[in-house]
Amino acid sequence: MRKMVPWLISILLAITLIAIVVVVLLNTMFDDTSKEAESTEPVKVEVLSADERVEVTSELKDIRRNLLDNDYVLIVSFAFQLDSKKSQEDFEKVKDIQIRPIINRVIADMTVDQLSGSKGQDMLSSKLLNLINQELPEDEKLVKVDITNFVMSQI
Repeated sequence: MRKMVPWLISILLAITLIAIVVVVLLNTMFDDTSKEAESTEPVKVEVLSADERVEVTSELKDIRRNLLDNDYVLIVSFAFQLDSKKSQEDFEKVKDIQIRPIINRVIADMTVDQLSGSKGQDMLSSKLLNLINQELPEDEKLVKVDITNFVMSQI
């Protein structure tokens, strides 16, 4: 009997540890409802009038660039909606020297297949939104990038 006591203690300890691990894992896996509730709350979007939208929108027209496969050229125009009139004025000052090169780099790395269809255009818009926001000052924010003209043709 004395030889079995260490074995019994080891087995009970192992079972206890396994039970504790199972309880902790179950709690962490199934207790994320608060985080999910926060992420699914509706986002309140401020609706702007037409005049307000024009005040905070900047256009960059007729950007011509070869795609990654040099047989195709893309002619594209963008409308950039910013968060304030001040942001729009600052954006106007730097759009040709700071924003246009970002757009050229992004387009240069894309293929015809990546840009085809509305999903391709949405991907281009979201990529530009993220890259341009990184370049803007902290107090300024690019809210939306719209493609106003899109022509992709073979050379």
